[in-house]
Amino acid sequence: MPEPYIRTARPDDDGELSVLDRATWSTLHEVMPAPQPPYEPFFDERRGPDDHLVAEHDGRIAGYIRLARPTPLASNAHVLAIQGFAVAGEARGRGIGRALIRAAVEEARRRGARRLTLRVLGHNTPARTLYESEGFTVEGVLPGEFHLDGRYVDDVLMGRRL
Repeated sequence: MPEPYIRTARPDDDGELSVLDRATWSTLHEVMPAPQPPYEPFFDERRGPDDHLVAEHDGRIAGYIRLARPTPLASNAHVLAIQGFAVAGEARGRGIGRALIRAAVEEARRRGARRLTLRVLGHNTPARTLYESEGFTVEGVLPGEFHLDGRYVDDVLMGRRL
């Protein structure tokens, strides 16, 4: 199977990414309530197209990953964080998520980062397995940090050197 095409997002991707984000919403990976109309734009003053890599497969956006600085501190400028990641349901199992993670690692290196971090919900086994297979390790756990679907869920902090 051909690799997905990974590129930086463009302003005109806003609508398609917004639809993808709503379609993939789940308490498996989200702590915020499900989006409701009227929907906010995908890009805003904090998160623009340059902060996102998108995967195209069969001529459509099949996923995205967002890179951001975890803090505005100069002492933390060597770190980037994955602060958004989604793959369309019909595209799962095709290596798109893995390709996006690898592209994010390369983009973080290109931007001069020395570390890449992320947060994942403890019950999201598929995502945790993917991250671990790509070199991320658990660096901390906030036990019972979120209450989702009637149960307490850990917030797992992961990271890797670049």
